[in-house]
Amino acid sequence: GVPLTQLKKSESERLVNLEKILHQRVIGQDEAVTVVAKAIRRARSGLKDPSRPIGSFMFLGPTGVGKTELAKALAAAMFGSEDNMIRIDMSEYMEKYSTSR
Repeated sequence: GVPLTQLKKSESERLVNLEKILHQRVIGQDEAVTVVAKAIRRARSGLKDPSRPIGSFMFLGPTGVGKTELAKALAAAMFGSEDNMIRIDMSEYMEKYSTSR
């Protein structure tokens, strides 16, 4: 196995470089990237309730601004794969009759 100290060091480096990593994939969303990176660093530093999720983010905005790409980049950077996230597409619930889904 990988020594625990090495795992902690690699996670530490990943957290320090998280904004840089996210900016490589997400263009024009500087504020969103900064806020998300700070929230993740805060959660991973132990300043959160361990029984709660690391983060729960709601990305809002028009099509094509980078909402899904930011979520995928974050999942890949922190958990090794874009698939390691739960995505709920709220556009399916835009009409009042669709809330019964």
